[in-house]
Amino acid sequence: MARIRELDALRGFAVCGIMLVNTWQHVDPRPVEGAAFMAFVEGRFYPIFSFLFGVSFALFLRSHDDRLIMLRRLAVLALFGAGHWWLMPGEVLLPYALLGVGVLLPASYLPKWLNPVLGVAVLGWAVVQASPWILIGGLFLLGLACVDHGGPKPSLLVFFCSVVALGVFWMYGGFPAALAGAAVYASGFLLLSPRVFEPLGRMALTNYVSSSFVIIAAQAESFRAVVVVTVVTLVVQWWFSAWWLSRFRYGPLEWVWRCLTWMKAVPNRQTVAGDRSSAGADPDRPRAEEEPGNRA
Repeated sequence: MARIRELDALRGFAVCGIMLVNTWQHVDPRPVEGAAFMAFVEGRFYPIFSFLFGVSFALFLRSHDDRLIMLRRLAVLALFGAGHWWLMPGEVLLPYALLGVGVLLPASYLPKWLNPVLGVAVLGWAVVQASPWILIGGLFLLGLACVDHGGPKPSLLVFFCSVVALGVFWMYGGFPAALAGAAVYASGFLLLSPRVFEPLGRMALTNYVSSSFVIIAAQAESFRAVVVVTVVTLVVQWWFSAWWLSRFRYGPLEWVWRCLTWMKAVPNRQTVAGDRSSAGADPDRPRAEEEPGNRA
């Protein structure tokens, strides 16, 4: 299955926003300068990331149809997340892995018509409770459902526009406004479809984890410092990601993740030298001769 480049680009866009928010949240005390701007950024990007996690889960199952492998994949992500949680308490990798096991794996056994219903119900519950963890579960389900009903390309825009309507209905609350903001940003991004963010999205795990080290080391103390640290880090990450992906199929942490998932060394060299733009083969699916059990 070929990579869906729009999803990589949207994931890269979310990584940018998450980097900015995480850097801002580590300023103590937070300066008044920039607070008005950050009010339009905080809480707007992790819903996009969560929805795409559900999409990726569904695409993985569509390629492999092996829930044991999926469970191992989530277990490896939990190990990454545990280490990252120690470095950056409150980060999302460990909760994503646990919710993947508790929500996505059981939902993959349900009738396809039921997951969108459950997703909308859980999303509404999250808005009422103002709970980010319930919200993540609902977005996971909707990401899973969108692949089951026509694939992610046509469904993404429809989904995010529907979330805008939900956010307008709950317009007097801060939590729904953030959810609606995520919908607006993602919908606008998909309409523009700027693939410049694609390298960041293809190495989202590597970039997300490495940004935590930068945030801790930088110790930004002003809004201006937050912006400078974020922009410089993302530019360096984009350059490194583009350079790396021209030579390798997966990012460094993405490759380790796949090796531990398959319990073998997955080939990582690009087959086409210098190809910076091609999506290449689906990195979640090794070629037939590379998959366990397919060797003579």
